[in-house]
Amino acid sequence: MLSIIEGRVLGCLLEKERTTPDQYPLSPNALVLACNQSTSRDPVMNVEPYDAEAAITSMKTQGLARLVHPSHGQKVTRFRQVADEHFDWEPDEAAVMAMLLLRGPQTLAELRARTERMHPFESLDEVETTLRRLAGRDEPQAVLLERQPGQKELRWQQLLAEEAEIVPRHAPVATSAQPSPLVTRVDELEARVARLEAALADLLG
Repeated sequence: MLSIIEGRVLGCLLEKERTTPDQYPLSPNALVLACNQSTSRDPVMNVEPYDAEAAITSMKTQGLARLVHPSHGQKVTRFRQVADEHFDWEPDEAAVMAMLLLRGPQTLAELRARTERMHPFESLDEVETTLRRLAGRDEPQAVLLERQPGQKELRWQQLLAEEAEIVPRHAPVATSAQPSPLVTRVDELEARVARLEAALADLLG
C-alpha cells in the first residue's frame, strides 16, 4: 500500500495530466505546489520537496511513476504517472481514483461533480458502476464505507494508499442526491485556482 504522501503525489499527477496538460509532466516545484494546494485537497498537507522526491523514487520502483529528463529547452527533470498503465485503468477509473486520493472518502454526487474536468459522467449510476469495477478487482481498489454519525449519504474510499483517517466499511448501497449549485460553483472556483497555481509553478520550475 502507498503511503499518504505517495497517494497525494499520485493523485496530483493523475489530476494535472488531465486538467492542465500544458504544464504536464510536472516539475518538482509544480508537484509540491499541487500536493500542498489549499483547494481541492482533503486534508490540506505540507509536503516538503524532499518528501515529494522520495515518494516519486518509491513509486518509480513500483512501476507507478517515471522521470522525464530535460529536453526542448526545459531546465529540470519532470515527473509523470504510469499508474493508469500499471493498473490498466480506464479513463473513468483513473478520474475517480485521482479524486479519491486527493479528497478522501466521497459520495457519488461529490465524485461526479469533482471529476467533471477529468471525465464527464452522465449519471450517478455511471459513477457507481466505475467504483464497483474498482471494488470488484482481485485486489480491490475501492470500498463502500459505513455511514458515519451526521452523514446523510454513503461514501466510497480508495484502497490504494493510506488514508488520514480509517473509517469502518459497509456493504449496502444507497442512492445519493445531485450536487447542489453551491457545491458545483465552489468546485469550479477551486479548479480555477488550481490551474493558476499550476501555471505559476511551471513558470517558476
